[in-house]
Amino acid sequence: MAAAQRIVIENCSIATVDADDTEYASGHVVIAGNRIEALGAGKAPEGLENVVRRIDATGHLVTPGLVNTHHHFYQWITRGLATDHNLFNWLVALYPTWARIDEPMVRAAAQGSLAMMARGGVTTAMDHHYVFPENSGDLSGAIIGVAREMGVRFTLARGSMDRSEKDGGLPPDFAVETLDGALAATEATVKEHHDSSFDAMTQVAVAPCSPFSVSTELLREGAELARRLGVRLHTHGSETVEEEQFCKELFGMGPTDYFESTGWLGEDVWMAHCVHMNDSDIAAFARTKTGVAHCPSSNARLAAGIARVPDMLKAGVPVGLGVDGTASNESGELHTELRNALLINRLGAHREAALNARQALRLGTFGGAQVLGRASQTGSLEPGKLADLVLWKLDTLAHASIADPVTALVFGAAAPVTASFVNGRQIVENNRLLHVDEDAIARSTREQAQRLAKIAGH
Repeated sequence: MAAAQRIVIENCSIATVDADDTEYASGHVVIAGNRIEALGAGKAPEGLENVVRRIDATGHLVTPGLVNTHHHFYQWITRGLATDHNLFNWLVALYPTWARIDEPMVRAAAQGSLAMMARGGVTTAMDHHYVFPENSGDLSGAIIGVAREMGVRFTLARGSMDRSEKDGGLPPDFAVETLDGALAATEATVKEHHDSSFDAMTQVAVAPCSPFSVSTELLREGAELARRLGVRLHTHGSETVEEEQFCKELFGMGPTDYFESTGWLGEDVWMAHCVHMNDSDIAAFARTKTGVAHCPSSNARLAAGIARVPDMLKAGVPVGLGVDGTASNESGELHTELRNALLINRLGAHREAALNARQALRLGTFGGAQVLGRASQTGSLEPGKLADLVLWKLDTLAHASIADPVTALVFGAAAPVTASFVNGRQIVENNRLLHVDEDAIARSTREQAQRLAKIAGH
């Protein structure tokens, strides 16, 4: 890395989230190009060449960038609707509106979703997009384009639905794809956009939506497609008691057994929610290293229940955090999920022993990288890993009287982000995005939300 441009960050607390949870009360990080070159206690080494910037990070905690493992960007323009519904009734209420989205709407919604996360410390994001109405434009291309403009590392989980109202599903008939059409479009998206390199900024996963809206054939053939193409698999699983009843009535088995019968357990799979899991389900996930995207705020908003995260972690299940779609988590940022994962799990059987601050931070960083299949590249601060990191300002009124910085970050109010780096490139400075116009995005999202409401007849 002798010829690489270097950025030196000094005088900061550091939580590496490495295997040993190494921390430094006052330390340094050296970025060389797009990699972390060195980090440790005290000042950076003398004599470093080609240093283009030095940051005095006094009063800051440096952590790995946050990793979001489940989202639906398009929902940014349907926030604040059906606020007193459970999941099933919420879906019934909103599917007729979602079925009318088009490319300009999806682009604006992706901008709003990514902007809110990025300015709050997310460096790796994902979007599970599964609504592709007829003649709606290049929705996948629009979403990926927005992530590139914003400079966020990104996984598009190319979703699909082929079980509509006429087949006993929830989506309107014109909002779903055929089995062959969904598989062909998914394969085309992977071949056009997926990058398998170490420092990839864009990856694609195969992601049929859920047992409620997908045929068994689409699940099974989707899994075969993903493994043939060498990409990951994502879907919703065990979110509600109604889903469990649905699977037992239709398939004669619970969701986990059903997923296993269709090839949907494995270390290349992660599922959103997993709220209603018994001991056998958790053991199956642990045995197969199937990952979980834990979405505590959305689970609470939709009254789905409390996922057994402490039991999953104890069993060895990989777990990350997810914002989920902003029609069920209007705040749309991941710091809330650090805090709520800890607080909500303490309402469960394990009470105060459920999770601590460092476990919550690990869920939001390394755990997320693990379920996205990128733990060797990001999710912790270690030499050779990608330079995805955040400087959290903790010396203001909101946090200054909390002695431990990790406790301040997780238990406290949302901390200001002084700087956020992705791939060694700064994307946030003093809580503002550097490469896009936040005010223009706000106007665009309002206009597209109003346009969708008018089209949908609200």
